Amino acid sequence: MYNILVCDDDKEIVEAIEIYLSQEGYHILKAYDGMQALKILETEEVHLLILDVMMPRLDGIHATLKIREKHSIPIIILSAKSEDVDKILGLNVGADDYVTKPFNPLELVARAKSQLRRYTQLGGTAKEESETIYETGGLRMNDDLKEVTVDGEPVKLTPIEYNILKLLMRNQGRVFSIGQIYESIWNEEAIGADNTVAVHIRHIREKIEINPKDPRYLKVVWGVGYKIEKLERH
Repeated sequence: MYNILVCDDDKEIVEAIEIYLSQEGYHILKAYDGMQALKILETEEVHLLILDVMMPRLDGIHATLKIREKHSIPIIILSAKSEDVDKILGLNVGADDYVTKPFNPLELVARAKSQLRRYTQLGGTAKEESETIYETGGLRMNDDLKEVTVDGEPVKLTPIEYNILKLLMRNQGRVFSIGQIYESIWNEEAIGADNTVAVHIRHIREKIEINPKDPRYLKVVWGVGYKIEKLERH
């Protein structure tokens, strides 16, 4: 059974989310501000966090920053605002997805399932007989162990970042448009996906590139999309 931590200062919203997710067989942990969420994460195994932005004591943005210092679990941000700035801020600090209030509970359930599926695949237990490894230059991805290293140093990626990098690493030299990346990773139509993909690409670059502004591996092809450069191994 998967544990989902729902954190919102509106108790009615927390209870409503609990009803829908419990019906899907998930165990729900509840918090009503960011501080409570951090305390629960210290003592409980949490597989997914659904987190409101506007909360007393510690808001969702600062809570996400704190959580990302230690945890790579998927985080879905709940935002009462529909402005892009709020969504991008959430993604910038490490959230994996966002849902705008008022939301359709079935949409939230679908997004929760999607994030859990990605997260469990990332730490999947199934092992093939031979390791699946993708390499270019000093960048190496072992897809069985779900490990990424640059020049031998481990790189910590969120599930979304890992899956974007894997898509590009498996197809070195091929250019993917923002729409193709979004539809491959999020499994839904790419409407207004530019900012979402761009934020995750920037995070990946910050983690794998010596100089993210002059990337060696993750290249942009202006007006077309992104690709992983095919380089000789070190």
